[in-house]
Amino acid sequence: MPKTTSQNSSNIGCLYGVGVGPGDPELLTLKALKAIQSVPVICVPQASNMQDSYALTIVKDYLTPDQEILRAPFPTNNADGAAKTWIDASKLVSSRLEKGQDVAFLTEGDPMLFSTFSYVLTGVKEINPEATVVIIPGISSVMASAASSGEPLVTHGQKLAILPATYGLDDLSEATSNFDTVVLMKVSPIIVKTLAELEELGLTKQSTYVRRVTTDREKVIRDVTQIKEEDMDYFSLLIVRGNQDES
Repeated sequence: MPKTTSQNSSNIGCLYGVGVGPGDPELLTLKALKAIQSVPVICVPQASNMQDSYALTIVKDYLTPDQEILRAPFPTNNADGAAKTWIDASKLVSSRLEKGQDVAFLTEGDPMLFSTFSYVLTGVKEINPEATVVIIPGISSVMASAASSGEPLVTHGQKLAILPATYGLDDLSEATSNFDTVVLMKVSPIIVKTLAELEELGLTKQSTYVRRVTTDREKVIRDVTQIKEEDMDYFSLLIVRGNQDES
């Protein structure tokens, strides 16, 4: 696959950061598919609470038996442990690059939006600053969820905020006052607290919950007061319409 950045003169392989989309394999871009099928090494992040890598399940039917799969397991609730994991993952990827092998690091959604790829990118640049890096964007769950809900996130002149739910709750009132739409990512682990705050702010009826978008387990819930325990999923988000004064 042609590299879109300057090829270095060494024998260092190329690192591809590949966004594989929100879940539906048909939403892979042609460029992503070409990159995935062209490299000898595939590296995937795998959450410690998951049986397999979500990104890998999206592309598994496009891989061949001779491609090496590197797994980078990471804890979901241990910042110190995660930091060490990404250092180890960067070293693992770099070891293949130093052999002259191209590596595709897969991430669900887009590699530059709340992505595990950013940690590996930083580590690889520190270890092998001369390595060529090609980043291939993917369809994020934010855009896919807007499509599944059938409602635009924002229109001309409006403002959008995308927040990690664990950091956005304390400032939710301010965010929904300053932005027309707020998207809270990976909200399931703290959904009870989130719904309580939305109720307090009078935003319950302006919120939509989306789980596992574009997959056979997708569910769009427009009445968030009806969310049940079985609706909870790590790959979920909330789209919240802010309270805006009418002009």
